[in-house]
Amino acid sequence: MKEEILAAIKSYETIIVHRHVRPDPDAYGSQGGLVEILKASYPEKRVYAVGKEDPSLHFLRRLDQIADEVYEGALVIVCDTANAERICDNRFSMGDKLIKIDHHPNEDPYGDLLWVDTTASSVSEMIYEFYLFGKEFGLKISDEAARLLYAGIVGDTGRFLFPSTTDKTFAYAGELIHYDFSRTELYDKMYELESNIVKLSGHILQNFELRPSGVASMILSKQLLDEYGAIPSEASLLVGTLGNVKGIKAWVFFIEENDQIRVRLRSKGPVINGVAKLYNGGGHPLAAGASIYSWDQVQAVITEMEKVCEE
Repeated sequence: MKEEILAAIKSYETIIVHRHVRPDPDAYGSQGGLVEILKASYPEKRVYAVGKEDPSLHFLRRLDQIADEVYEGALVIVCDTANAERICDNRFSMGDKLIKIDHHPNEDPYGDLLWVDTTASSVSEMIYEFYLFGKEFGLKISDEAARLLYAGIVGDTGRFLFPSTTDKTFAYAGELIHYDFSRTELYDKMYELESNIVKLSGHILQNFELRPSGVASMILSKQLLDEYGAIPSEASLLVGTLGNVKGIKAWVFFIEENDQIRVRLRSKGPVINGVAKLYNGGGHPLAAGASIYSWDQVQAVITEMEKVCEE
């Protein structure tokens, strides 16, 4: 599949790279890392990274604004996006050919070419692997591409703490750190929090509910977020807060947005992406997301989580 993807890249003069809505460092890292590799390798090609920008990730890269006409005869590549409905910028279907590169379960096999590796820690790891495959055929990597891919790997592995981290992950990260970028500066920008968000984290630690089943939950209503001056995307950064609490097997955050309640599911072992599928979502076995549209559904989600933990 890597050979087919490389052949497609070589045959197109315009390449447009997308990623998922509500991006995280791996979405930006894989998208931007691939774009920078292609720019370094094929300076004569037109290569773009598109989508709605997230101000909290401006330190990683800024995105391109392009007209609809640019998609005519273009190759479109989508990184880190399991479902077509979650692709940021719905113009992805306007190109000539579509490629999916992802590490989530392949339940929506969209695209003309698909490279899905659920064993990969991140799509950034996959993009680096793609570079390693293609370097003997002309692919080049820049310091900026290495910085972005390293950030994506760090983000999706929780600084190499998540079970998805493999020997390969460490090997690739060990190679990437030899490029010219500051890991200290990158970590600072990835993990520094405003004081109000730190205080919200304290509220979470004092008020989460833990049940005998090992399921913990936290409700972050719009009213509560307003009290701390936080927005939903900032609250989502705190989902991992409960990961170090003894006795928790799995946990769920309910974060209210304007049009829905975002459900963030995490686990230390029980497989919880099946619960996410029941509520318009999906994801990895130990980290998934979903959506509900009424507070009346909260208990039902928790009950499903308890069933998984008890099994």
